[in-house]
Amino acid sequence: MNRPTRKTMIIIVVVIAVIVLIAALLLRPMLAQYSDAQLTGPDPVIAEIKTSIIPTVNLAEPIGWNDSEAPVATGPLRVNRFATGLAHPRTMLTLANGDVLVAETSGPADNDDDGIFGWIRGWIMDRVGAGTPSADRIRLLRDADGDGVAELSTVLLDGLKSPFGMAMRDERLLVANTDAVLSFPYTMGDLQISGSPHKLLDLPGAGNHWARNILLSKDEKRLFITVGSASNIGENGMAEESGRAAIHEYNFVTGASRQFAGGLRNPNGLALEPSSGELWTSVNERDMLGPDVPLDYLTNVPIGAQYGWPWVYWKEYVDERVEAPMPQFLTEYTRRPEYALGAHTAPLGLLFAEGGNLGPQFSRGAFIARHGSWNRKPPSGYDVVFVPFDERGNPVGETPVTVLGGFLTKDRDKARGRPTWLAWDKNGALLVSDDTAGIIWRVSTGPELSR
Repeated sequence: MNRPTRKTMIIIVVVIAVIVLIAALLLRPMLAQYSDAQLTGPDPVIAEIKTSIIPTVNLAEPIGWNDSEAPVATGPLRVNRFATGLAHPRTMLTLANGDVLVAETSGPADNDDDGIFGWIRGWIMDRVGAGTPSADRIRLLRDADGDGVAELSTVLLDGLKSPFGMAMRDERLLVANTDAVLSFPYTMGDLQISGSPHKLLDLPGAGNHWARNILLSKDEKRLFITVGSASNIGENGMAEESGRAAIHEYNFVTGASRQFAGGLRNPNGLALEPSSGELWTSVNERDMLGPDVPLDYLTNVPIGAQYGWPWVYWKEYVDERVEAPMPQFLTEYTRRPEYALGAHTAPLGLLFAEGGNLGPQFSRGAFIARHGSWNRKPPSGYDVVFVPFDERGNPVGETPVTVLGGFLTKDRDKARGRPTWLAWDKNGALLVSDDTAGIIWRVSTGPELSR
C-alpha cells in the first residue's frame, strides 16, 4: 500500500484543523454584552438579535449546599432551613392554619417535545436533578411550635400527574396537574387526602412548558390558570398551540372557562396586586435570539390582553423566524410588558409584599424568584429579587433589589441551588423553594436560627 505523500498529509492536517476551528466557533457560547441593570426595569435596553446555529448552553452545574451554607440575604434579614430532603420541591401554598403544602414535581414522562429543544430540555432536566421520574405528590409541612423549622413532613396526596399550582376553596384543595385542574375534598389539619377528585376542566398537557399555575380571584368565584406554549416559537405549527401561551379563567358558578389573556410564551407566577387588585404574572420569553434578548418580564394582565407570542416580543419587535402568518394589526394591540426582569433569568414564583413583613424597604412591591438561565454567558438570575411598587400599584425603580443571593459559586459556573417559588409562612417570613437542592429556605427579620 502506498503511503500518502507529504503534500497529501499537509492537506489532511489543514482540513482537520479547519473542521476543528469551525466546530469551535459554532460551539463557542456568545457572550452577553449588557449588564443585568441595563436589561431590567420599566425602560430596558432591547438588544440586537444574535442568532446561532447551535444555541449557547451554559447551565451552572448543581453541587448542593454544605450543612454550614445558606443563601445570602440582604441587610438584616436572616435565613434558615425550613425543610430539607424534599424531592424537587416547586410550588408552595400556605393554608390558614399555617400548614405549608409543597408540590414535589417535575415534567411528565410522556412529554412529547421532540427536536433540538426536546433534547436540550432533557439534558437540562438531568443536569438539575429533575430528570428522574416526577414524585407526583403534594407534601404537607407543619411548624407547630413556631420556631421556623417544620418538624412534621408527610405526604398529603400522591398519584398525581406533574402537579403544580394549588389553591384552597370551600374545604376543597384545588390542584393543577399538567393536563387538568382537580378538586379534592379536604378538611384543614388532616394529614392525608383519600377522597376522590372532581375534575374542573381539562388542560392541554403535551409538549414543552408542562407547569400549570392557578390563583383564585379575590371573591373566589373565578380561577386563573397559566398554560405555557408547547414550543419555542410555534415551530411545530400553531394548531399544537391551541389554548397555549395563555392565562385562562374558570367560573365556579357556571362551570365555563375562557381565555383571559394570550401571547404569553410561558407565564408562571400569578398574584393580585394589593392596591389595585390587578392580576400580575411573571413570564419566560423565547430563546435562541441571543444572550441579551428578549427579556423575561413582570406585567399586569387586563382581561383580553395580548402580549404577541410567537410573532412579537416587547410590543414592537417582530420575530422573523416564525413561519405562521402573523395576525393582521397584531403590533397595534399587543401590550408592552410593565417591567423587564433580565434576559433568560427564568422568573417563576411571584409574591406581593404584605405590610412590610421583611422590613420597611420591602413594604410595597413584588418578590420574584428568578430560577436562572441555561443559555446565557455569564449566567443570569439564580436569585430572589424585589420590585418596588408605588401606592397606585405600579412598579418603580430602574433595577430590582436583590433579596436573596449566593446560589451561584464565586466563579459562577456552579449552582448550590435554584430559587423556584415563594410563599409567606404563618409568622410572615418568606419561604423560598429550592428545587435543585430539595430545600425550603425561610427568610425573616428575626434572630438567625440553626441552618
